[in-house]
Amino acid sequence: MLFETLHRLGSKADRLMMYPASMHPDPASPSKESQLLLKAQQQFNAKLMPIEIQHRSEGDPTWADSYTKLLAFNQTQYERVLSLDSDSTVLQHMDELFFLPPAPVAMPRAYWLDKPGFLSSQLILIQPSANEFKRVKNAIDSAESVGFDMEIMNDLYGKDCWVIPHRRYDLLTREFRSKGRHVSYLGNDYETWDPEKVLQEAKFLHFSDWPMPKPWLPSSRSTIIENMPQCETNEQGEDDCRAKEVWLGFHNDFRKRRRDICGFGPSNLESV
Repeated sequence: MLFETLHRLGSKADRLMMYPASMHPDPASPSKESQLLLKAQQQFNAKLMPIEIQHRSEGDPTWADSYTKLLAFNQTQYERVLSLDSDSTVLQHMDELFFLPPAPVAMPRAYWLDKPGFLSSQLILIQPSANEFKRVKNAIDSAESVGFDMEIMNDLYGKDCWVIPHRRYDLLTREFRSKGRHVSYLGNDYETWDPEKVLQEAKFLHFSDWPMPKPWLPSSRSTIIENMPQCETNEQGEDDCRAKEVWLGFHNDFRKRRRDICGFGPSNLESV
C-alpha cells in the first residue's frame, strides 16, 4: 500500500520492499503473498529484497519482529534509505529528506512520550554502511527482552543524529483523540489546534490508537465508539466534530485502499 501511494504521488526515489525469504514471488503460485509481491514489483516499481525476519521470543509479541526494519542499514547499494513503518499512511512524498546533510541516521522525536528528546523509529533516514550495520546487529543480538527497535536506535544514535521535525513527518492518529491544546505536537502554546489543517500539512501518518486495533484488523462497533474522537463545543457554542470526521476518514481510507490494492480487509467505519 505504501508503494502504491508513493507511485501515485510521483516519488522519484527507488522503492525497496524487504520481505520474508519464506515468501516467493512466483507468477505460477496461487498464494496471495506471491501475487501481492509481484503486484508491488510490476505495478508500483518496487525492488524486491528477501530477508530473514529478526525475531525475538522475549517480551511483547506485538513487537517481536520489530528489529527486522533495522536490516535497512545493510542496504549498501544505496547512499540513503528512508525506512517507513508499514502501519502508516504516506500523505505526501518525502523525497526532500534524501537531501539532508550527511549523517548515519535522521529521525523525528517521539513527541507523545514523556521522555524529552527520545527518538521515534517509525520513520528513519538511514545512511547504510557495513560499519553501522555491524553496530546495529550487535545491539540487536545483545538487546534485553524489554528493548525494541526504538530503544536500540536511541541507545546508538540518541546523541548523534539529525532530528527530523515530527510535525509533518510523524503524526500519530491518536493525536486526533487527545484532549487539550496539543502543545507537544504543535511545538508551541499559542497555536490553535485545527485537525483539518494538521492533516493537510502532514506527510506521514502512523496508526497508533491503542486499545483500538490496527486498521487491517476488525473492530467491534463498541470499540470504535469508545475510542474515536468526541465532538467538542467551540467558542460559539456549536458542536465541532472535525477531529472525529478526520479520524474516521483516514481509518476508512486505509481500509478502502487495502481492499482495492490487496483484495481484502475489514469493512469501513462509516456506520458509526
